[in-house]
Amino acid sequence: SQQRAVAGQWFHRMPAASMMPFRGVARIWSPARQLLAVQVRGKHALPSWATVDPDAMCSSSPGIGRNLCGGEWSDAAKTMDVIDPMNGEVMIKVPDTDFSEIGPYVERMKNCPRSGLHNPLKNPERYNLLGEVCAKAAQEMRKPEVKYFYARLIQRLTPKSWVQANAEPTITRKFLENYSCDQVRYLAKSFGVSGDHTGQNSTGIRMPFGGCGVVTPFNFPLEIPALQTLSGVFMGNQITTKVDEKVQLCVEQFLRMMHHVGLPKTDVDLIYSRGPVMNQILVDGNARMTLFTGSQHVAEKLCSDLKGKVKLEDAGFDWKVLGPDPMDVEYVAWQSDQDAYAFSGQKCSAQSMLFVHENWNKEGIVEKLAEAASKRNLKDLTIGPVMTWSTKRFMAHVEACLKIPGATLAFGGKPLTGHTIPEVYGAVEPTAVRIPIESLKDPECFKVAISELFGPFQVIVDWKEGQLPLVLQMLNGMENHLTAGVVSNDIRFLQHVLGNTISGTTYAGIRARTAGAPQQHWFGPSGDPRAGGIHTPEAIKLCWSSHREIVYDFGPVAADWKGTQS
Repeated sequence: SQQRAVAGQWFHRMPAASMMPFRGVARIWSPARQLLAVQVRGKHALPSWATVDPDAMCSSSPGIGRNLCGGEWSDAAKTMDVIDPMNGEVMIKVPDTDFSEIGPYVERMKNCPRSGLHNPLKNPERYNLLGEVCAKAAQEMRKPEVKYFYARLIQRLTPKSWVQANAEPTITRKFLENYSCDQVRYLAKSFGVSGDHTGQNSTGIRMPFGGCGVVTPFNFPLEIPALQTLSGVFMGNQITTKVDEKVQLCVEQFLRMMHHVGLPKTDVDLIYSRGPVMNQILVDGNARMTLFTGSQHVAEKLCSDLKGKVKLEDAGFDWKVLGPDPMDVEYVAWQSDQDAYAFSGQKCSAQSMLFVHENWNKEGIVEKLAEAASKRNLKDLTIGPVMTWSTKRFMAHVEACLKIPGATLAFGGKPLTGHTIPEVYGAVEPTAVRIPIESLKDPECFKVAISELFGPFQVIVDWKEGQLPLVLQMLNGMENHLTAGVVSNDIRFLQHVLGNTISGTTYAGIRARTAGAPQQHWFGPSGDPRAGGIHTPEAIKLCWSSHREIVYDFGPVAADWKGTQS
């Protein structure tokens, strides 16, 4: 009872906005933990379709994940443990599906008709069904307890601030609203062209591929897999989805919610597995198209294994250029801090390299950025665990950058202290290394500087009037072209930079950013025929359907017609 009392007092002192993971409470025995979960939930009841309680998951009462295949939920012979990123204790157990267990997934993918589950000429009723499902799902996600459930689950799986965690269910709900009612039908809108004679015309329609795959990373456990999976279903495909096993529990809960509001259970299969197992399913199942979001190395392997039948939103080393006309300096510093360090820099759109014009240095932009970064802390999770880089590996990359001639540590560069984050993850202050642009003319130095560190790290490059050609050379010399920001209201400067770069999602103007893409605009790389996108009708049609032309020719044949051989 004393432990229960202590736990209750601790909760009531906790900042309401942060809802931080229970670092110091994880070791309290299970009854006390369950009591605390009830207190935390307060007025938010657990959704009826939910099978886990994000506030109660702990080593003595772990959340349980399950596979979905052919409309049936099931387990695997073995399980994987998922640890709490804040203290290293097991909080979830999920299936560890083996190669010997993938047969049903392979058969489902292989046997899906090439013409899909629906298309403009087959089962068009499904367009209406899916529009209705989206409307009901959006309504479900407007419930406070549902929004809280997703945000809290996201925060437990990938610790990020409460604002960042809330953004995912909000964007997902707006996406569902955007594709409610007739909007799914409009994705398959056709067009016609008149023919050469009476009774002839050609019609272009959008056709699905059939059995397809979605593979997504840890950093957005809800938004990316949910939106891409549904986008594939909208166009008539049958989808097999795999998310990083550390966070897949979130999209499992999303699918359970979608079933609750009417999505057919056989539209999507979900598998917990290691990467090579999913790779084998895609190969053996002859996946007709796979949407992959993640590392460039895996993207290239999938492209080879699947014979190019992929759409990619792979690694993002994203740049921002501060132009020659500084203004709104406080705002620009705040936005640059957000772009580089929100969610500890673990976004594919995170600002990785900041080109600072000499006029901005006169305004103290780097000092203001350092001040903003220094305010980030574990208490409100504005800085948190780095999920794919250990502290040792992180610091080694910082040291490699500091060996570049003229490089200096702008700020950060120290491990975090006073925490229980396990060693397998990173825990480092927001960090920036400052490098003279002249040093990056050396190819080896440039290669080191543009190596993506998926964490709270960026390279600051100083440039002066007359060096814009060199800046552009470096921007176009990067391997990835996902997002970018051009911070300037000088229209001629903007036109020159925009006209000579290729990043797929580029923000331009004094309020330009690199991260935080909302649901209403395209997000995806450019400069690669394999580039995929998310959010918009254009992205959905590009990734999840192909063009088909049907030429109708009904006649009549003229009574005096005579054919001539040729």
